[in-house]
Amino acid sequence: MSERAVVVGAGFGGLAAAIRLRARGYDVTVLEGMDQPGGRAAVFRRDGFTFDAGPTVLTAPHLLHELFSLVGRDSRDYFSLVPIDPFYRIEFADGTHFDYVGDEKRLLEQIHEMSPRDVDGYRRLAAHAQRIFDVGFTRLSDIPFHRPGTMLRAIPHMLRLQNHRSVYALVSRYIRDERLRQAFSFEPLLVGGNPFEVTSIYLLIHWVERKWGVHFAMGGTTSVVAGMVRLLDELGVEVRTSSPVERIAVTGRRATGVRTEAGETLRADVVVANADPGQVYGKLLPDETRTPARRAMLATRRYSMGLFVGYFGTRRTYPELAHHTILMGPRYKGLLHDIFTRKVLADDFSLYLHAPTRTDPSLAPPGHEGFYVLSPVPNNRAGIDWDQEGPRYFERILDHLEARVLPGLRENLVTRFHVTPSYFEHTLRSTDGAGFGIEPRLTQSAYFRFHNRSPVLDNLYFVGAGTHPGAGVPGVLSTAKVLERVVPSPADPVAVRGQAIRVPMDERVEALAG
Repeated sequence: MSERAVVVGAGFGGLAAAIRLRARGYDVTVLEGMDQPGGRAAVFRRDGFTFDAGPTVLTAPHLLHELFSLVGRDSRDYFSLVPIDPFYRIEFADGTHFDYVGDEKRLLEQIHEMSPRDVDGYRRLAAHAQRIFDVGFTRLSDIPFHRPGTMLRAIPHMLRLQNHRSVYALVSRYIRDERLRQAFSFEPLLVGGNPFEVTSIYLLIHWVERKWGVHFAMGGTTSVVAGMVRLLDELGVEVRTSSPVERIAVTGRRATGVRTEAGETLRADVVVANADPGQVYGKLLPDETRTPARRAMLATRRYSMGLFVGYFGTRRTYPELAHHTILMGPRYKGLLHDIFTRKVLADDFSLYLHAPTRTDPSLAPPGHEGFYVLSPVPNNRAGIDWDQEGPRYFERILDHLEARVLPGLRENLVTRFHVTPSYFEHTLRSTDGAGFGIEPRLTQSAYFRFHNRSPVLDNLYFVGAGTHPGAGVPGVLSTAKVLERVVPSPADPVAVRGQAIRVPMDERVEALAG
């Protein structure tokens, strides 16, 4: 009998895991609770507009390309990625703006215009970010950290790279202008981290973008999801939607299968959870697996901020906009303190405005424009009544957008809706309605994050934002790469295109992992 893997969740992590497991010869089934694949990368279609529900920034595209090459396919036959320039336009509260671009000459010219004394500082900052990238991404992103020794070997590198400092603190060592400090430190918010608290290892995001650029998928991020699902279908992998898992069946220290809410049981030799590990440990496993120590650990985890996301379409276009715009508010540290620590909904906000029809007009009716505006907000530990507050908050955001970057917005609105942390908690099953799983603090990173290989069951594994290396599309895709270091090859592999494809382990990574 062939060895069977069941993947719980069809987000980027689950789909990538299914491709990798199938390439190694497992018989794979993917179970998704929602009525469509994608998880956070689902799609909303309203009134002729296509809105990506979640991730809209794609970096490190090679991680997607290599998934298809594992099984002899070319990703360009499944979806199309195009570079975005500028990566982001950052609009500051004082009316100035900064275009973050990949071309160093243009970047330095802008820095010189804003703050001549920071040109050399940026050069040194970028070199430091590259050194962090060389360790944190190149050497460690796909290594499992379930053994303490792996973490102990990484600590000297982290100390030399000053990863005990926060991202903002490290940026401030090199950059003096407060606007530029914000421009080069906001990126941890893209993975759920407070720049004033998250370890500076996340400065590697800056170099990931500098090295490979920022991309957009024509047709929206949902086109990448559709391409991965199509590939899995060609490989004989069934992706079942509307199939939420109710329980993971356990015998001793092994998962024997999963039971869906519809009452169906699927046998499994390997279970991979592309789900919030806190939800899996707290709700999907039998009570006897939750020891007092594990209950205490789950209770003390700190989760990332929540997200308020508004979607809207207009009957006119705004060609002067960039594809990605960051609208900084009057406060930076104070606002983040309100969101992450005080957990109060502030009167001011900073916003990320996504205008995908700048690049792909097909996402809206002719002559129209579709938008996605994201505001970091406290997660549901704050106790905010989003049924009451959500509509009022969206009104405030629309007023702000009309005043700053979208003149005539109100009179040109043709469709609008929003999601709040309640969507993340109840639809996406994210603890506390967190947008990115657990917060990527130093004490919740690498070995201290939820392990890719469960310490509770010998054949339960995790992919997705909650496990190592963390959130963001590159991080989530890398969690699936980690599986190749921890999931054993099947004893009786199922053929893929006539033969089982075994992925060789990188000897450098194997040696470092110990």
